[in-house]
Amino acid sequence: MGGAVSAGEDNDELIDNLKEAHYIRSDLVERAFRAIDRADYYLDEYRDSAYKDLAWRHGNLHLSAPCIYSEVMEALELRPGLSFLNLGSGTGYLSTMVGLILGPFGVNHGVELHADVVEYAYQKLDYFIKTSDSFDKFEFCEPSFVVGNCLEIPPESRQYDRVYCGAGVQKEYENYMKNLLKIGGILVLPLEEKLTKITRTGQNTWETKKIIAVTFAPLVQPKQSINGRGKSVPLPIFEVRTLQDLARISIRHTLRQPMMVAEGRAKRRVSFPGARAMHRYGPRFERRRFCRRFYRQCVNSVVLHDSMIPTAAMDECQYPGGVEEEEEEAEEEEERGCRRAGEDLPEEDEEETTTGDEDEKSKSGCMRVEQPVNVLRERILGLPLPEPLKMYLLYYRDK
Repeated sequence: MGGAVSAGEDNDELIDNLKEAHYIRSDLVERAFRAIDRADYYLDEYRDSAYKDLAWRHGNLHLSAPCIYSEVMEALELRPGLSFLNLGSGTGYLSTMVGLILGPFGVNHGVELHADVVEYAYQKLDYFIKTSDSFDKFEFCEPSFVVGNCLEIPPESRQYDRVYCGAGVQKEYENYMKNLLKIGGILVLPLEEKLTKITRTGQNTWETKKIIAVTFAPLVQPKQSINGRGKSVPLPIFEVRTLQDLARISIRHTLRQPMMVAEGRAKRRVSFPGARAMHRYGPRFERRRFCRRFYRQCVNSVVLHDSMIPTAAMDECQYPGGVEEEEEEAEEEEERGCRRAGEDLPEEDEEETTTGDEDEKSKSGCMRVEQPVNVLRERILGLPLPEPLKMYLLYYRDK
């Protein structure tokens, strides 16, 4: 299942394509998708396929297509502090993205049939926490996984605000899934070959909405024991946070606040159309894309009278920030070359004050990318505290 959008050359470009196709529609979901590189959840030999809008399977490992995960994240209507249950949690990719939205006071549980996949998910989770700068940009709800068949959860188990099932649900198990929800909760699952959103509006009332057609492997039926009873699968334990852990969360939140305010101000300063969908190459790239869309919309939706026809050549966009198509193609080719070299684009308005090696870099059209600064980490390391306490505040991260 997948193939609804064009492949990207990296994670950001894949997210751009999902936004343009309206699979990603909210800022909250976009931030979560950009924060976690999908390729990190692939085996190394298959990373080249990570940015295609296709499902991936290798043995027991499985990832749904990006367009499916986008629809799921939007349909769940996530917000901080909710409880979430992922049935068929797999590699933990979806659960980790959800954890970025739930925050430290949410609940993030997963049930996975295969023990080797749970082990793989914990390895990827540990890698994300220890190495990703995105971890310090969010308040994270760390997922917990258990091994078992999700159809063997005891009926007296706790209920959740949000539930997702990553396998095709047979009609006879629909009510079983519904009973995992709290009143007001949302269940998203593949039901009768449709990705379906079910909202529990009361003790025995529901609202159902079909989202898109999908094809999922069906749920694995529980194995019956000798006495005719199946094995019970206990859900992860809900643990009350210690005072020490709460203090760490509070300190990190306090240090992160000025960063969030500064980020909000920076966003407000950007005023050109389409700025909310800012590409990683900056405003120049977005202005070009917006210009093309703007001009096409004008041509398609307006009957052009003689007085309305631009005086310049038709292939030149006169909207502020526009560029000629020939220049655009040359720049996009240059961008692709820069990405292949692992380097970034030169600043368009950079003054010609470089000398020596800098002149050579400018002539080549590519500038070396500067490593981003992890502001939260720098703030913590600058605190007048013992080193062991600083490392605790950093979650003992490698960088």
